[in-house]
Amino acid sequence: MQELKILSIVGTRPEGIKMAPLIRLLEKTAEINSVLCLTAQHREMLDQVLSLFKIQPRYDLNLMKESQSLTHITARALEGLEKIILQEKPQMVLVQGDTTTTMAGSLAAFYHKIPVGHVEAGLRTWDKYAPFPEEINRRINSVIAELHFAPTDISRQNLLREGLPAEKIFVTGNTVIDALKTTVQPGFVFDDPFLREFDFNSSRVLLVEAHRRENLGRPLQEICFALRDLLQAFPDTFLFFPVHKNPAVRSTVYQYLEGHPRARLLEPLDAFSFHNLMARSYLILTDSGGIQEEAPALGRPVLVLRDVTERPEALAAGTALLAGTSRESIVEMASGLLRDSSAYAAMARAANPYGDGMASERIRDIILHYFGRRRSLPEPFSPVSPN
Repeated sequence: MQELKILSIVGTRPEGIKMAPLIRLLEKTAEINSVLCLTAQHREMLDQVLSLFKIQPRYDLNLMKESQSLTHITARALEGLEKIILQEKPQMVLVQGDTTTTMAGSLAAFYHKIPVGHVEAGLRTWDKYAPFPEEINRRINSVIAELHFAPTDISRQNLLREGLPAEKIFVTGNTVIDALKTTVQPGFVFDDPFLREFDFNSSRVLLVEAHRRENLGRPLQEICFALRDLLQAFPDTFLFFPVHKNPAVRSTVYQYLEGHPRARLLEPLDAFSFHNLMARSYLILTDSGGIQEEAPALGRPVLVLRDVTERPEALAAGTALLAGTSRESIVEMASGLLRDSSAYAAMARAANPYGDGMASERIRDIILHYFGRRRSLPEPFSPVSPN
């Protein structure tokens, strides 16, 4: 029987992390000819991920340029992806999440009537400008996709609410939990000398990751003010902040946090280093979507530095709190967890609502079932309730 050619399209570091376990599984599956194309919407950070997971792309559009606009990324991605689709003629295109690469990949496949599988489908805030442009990218993907791999039942319900057919929506869990099985290692040794020598037993580490477009400017300043307040109020705390490459992020973070004796501003970390730093941290403050999913699997409470989130499962499960971006709110919520050990423990022990490490296998088997290569569908993911 002829192999199924599956074209996976990846553009950013988070996409790379979440697609890596699925791509590796597809490469090992006899019935599938797996083809990977990078747009390199992110360059250096994406290359790190693929190198760590030992994944080699067949195509690399190398789109990234300094101060790139959304229009530039979209136009160049569409043109480049069309050429690859025409050359490879895949039976299905896989895209992940909510980036401009994801939207362009779906649209390029649609123009040539190739079915799309959307990994991490169905996340919604119902506010088209938050997150921007990701919310609209996700909705466009949902209109186009043939198979919707929803990480949770809430995501499935969002898609049903939009009128998508139930038989095309599958609750798989999130592939990022699959990735953590590879990346988090008990004896991990950091490349960074400061991290390698740091005594994580003597200080409670606040790990921060903030970079979203809607937080640039005053919101990010407020976040930095709040972090300084927390360091002042809790002498046993230490701050690690891997600073995004975006110049607008770097200028603000370095202006307000550089030089503090208990704040360490780091270059962006590779996936293995960042996941292991998460595992050794006490509290995580972030505006990242992926970290809201990863931290619960590591038993680490999260303060979400956004006013809305498309990942309400963590809020409902009690693994995350929505702190917003005001200085006062961040300080109040973080201080509560730093002072109240029982409140902290309740968040740390809450059930992970995002996956069981088997999402990639479910997605692979659903694809094979769609093409008649499997008789039955896998059981959907269902989170285990805490004891």
